Amino acid sequence: MAEPVEAIRQYVHFLQEKEGVRQIRLTKTAQAGLARLAAAVAAKQVPEKTTHAVKPAVSNSRPAPIASGTADGLPVAGKVVAWSPTKTPTRNNLPAVETSGSTKAEQLLHLAERASVCVKCAHLAARRHTVVFGTGDPEARLMFVGEAPGEEEDLKGEPFVGRAGQLLTKMIAAMGLGREDVYIANIVKCRPDMPVGATGNRKPTRPEMEACLPFLRAQIDIIQPTVLVALGATAIDGLLGAIGSIGSLRGKFLEYRGTPLMPTYHPSYLLRNQSNTEKRKVWEDLLQVMERLEMPISDKQRGFFLSKS
Repeated sequence: MAEPVEAIRQYVHFLQEKEGVRQIRLTKTAQAGLARLAAAVAAKQVPEKTTHAVKPAVSNSRPAPIASGTADGLPVAGKVVAWSPTKTPTRNNLPAVETSGSTKAEQLLHLAERASVCVKCAHLAARRHTVVFGTGDPEARLMFVGEAPGEEEDLKGEPFVGRAGQLLTKMIAAMGLGREDVYIANIVKCRPDMPVGATGNRKPTRPEMEACLPFLRAQIDIIQPTVLVALGATAIDGLLGAIGSIGSLRGKFLEYRGTPLMPTYHPSYLLRNQSNTEKRKVWEDLLQVMERLEMPISDKQRGFFLSKS
């Protein structure tokens, strides 16, 4: 029982020493988890001094949740499990995430609740506004995977809502679908933090991706899409490893744990390279996805972004 208490102490130390947080306001979920932990400590007669790691206090700053975990190494509501970089799983040896619920929607909700209190990446948990879990139809046949939330996604709690997200919505509409017909998620659920005063977004690091991949894998296992679309090189790297550049991989179906996977450019790439030639490449990738899903394709759709001459 000393390990869970030490995990709390280490996280509080990080917030105080590295982030300048002097008071910590616990979420209701965290308070309930700590209450259960205290009861377990008392039952095992652990010396009282080990239970004084955290004292809830009211603060005007943004809440920094103290989360708890399970034996699979994922910090979630329940007992706390310490996490260290040396325990980071490899892509082929990821811990499984248990979920509960009789429907896919219920299972995703349970998984989202667990992800919402994750603190495996303490530096990300300390600065995030929300955990951007995913959105869409739990029964979707088509699932899009991006890399990580940006600033707008972090504020709104939904993936792909910024400029790149608006373009993705248009791409989905061109396929004859809506966002409510597909499922959209990211490799990493928290916005990768930026230096104080810096603007923009950054790519997630490999340890950040490895720490968060069990949640994405569980999402895919629950939804069981017919086809996956990986948006950009980071999404491919997170799912399959560093197997090549996105330029060399796009347009060819790969496989992720038995599910067909189409790599294509991230919508942000098209915002930087707006030629019809590049747009056509992405559209050809999506046409292949539509064919794999046995969706109807009109002559107009087949002609998108082709030269009119």
